[in-house]
Amino acid sequence: MNPATRDKLMGVSVATLCSALYKRGLRNQTIQDVRPVAAKGRNMVGPAFTLRYMPAREDRNPMTVFRNADHPQRVAIETCPEGAVLVMDSRKDARAASAGDILVTRLMMRGGAGIVTDGGFRDAMVIAGLEIPAYHSRPSSPTNLTLHEAIDINVPIGCGDVPVFPGDIVVGDDDSVIVIPAEIADEIADEAVEMTAYEDFVVERVKAGATIIGLYPATDESNLALFAEWRKANGR
Repeated sequence: MNPATRDKLMGVSVATLCSALYKRGLRNQTIQDVRPVAAKGRNMVGPAFTLRYMPAREDRNPMTVFRNADHPQRVAIETCPEGAVLVMDSRKDARAASAGDILVTRLMMRGGAGIVTDGGFRDAMVIAGLEIPAYHSRPSSPTNLTLHEAIDINVPIGCGDVPVFPGDIVVGDDDSVIVIPAEIADEIADEAVEMTAYEDFVVERVKAGATIIGLYPATDESNLALFAEWRKANGR
């Protein structure tokens, strides 16, 4: 992805990105019921690399399948590009894990930007202590084979009711995760930076006692003049 776009998206919230996408008619881009395993105080940003799980059938998913070097879950961990976010479709089913701490550690060591599942992680508290951002619905101790079969790599998936296409830009903060269509990521990033600057100005004004009427949104032209002065003074 464009490095400048990545830098811009590192400094904006998922909430602001939701508003920017809503203006374009995109209302279903925030992955539902998925949250950070642990807050990182910084954003996760990267293009999506996907893994799809399907319901497991017992005769196809004994523990011995992990001995297969071509097992799709293992291959996804070993082929997810540096700087990408591994996004997993676990059918919103956290009764069995999507991955555990060893695989997430390996992804981190290979330079992955983050990992997201609409299911759960085993060893969640260990994953919480890793540097890599990780998002799931809740901890889940059973191995993925219990209920899931990893079946497809880097194909269009659904994750938390959101369509995710390979290469879409995934942004996570300490609240949630959003998916930005790749073709509009640059313009969304530009707009979100502008929105963030104004929102920071608004917060400062509100803390100083200002009313939100005419300020948020900026229907009073005098507030735009004050914003221009604030921006110049703050280098924004």
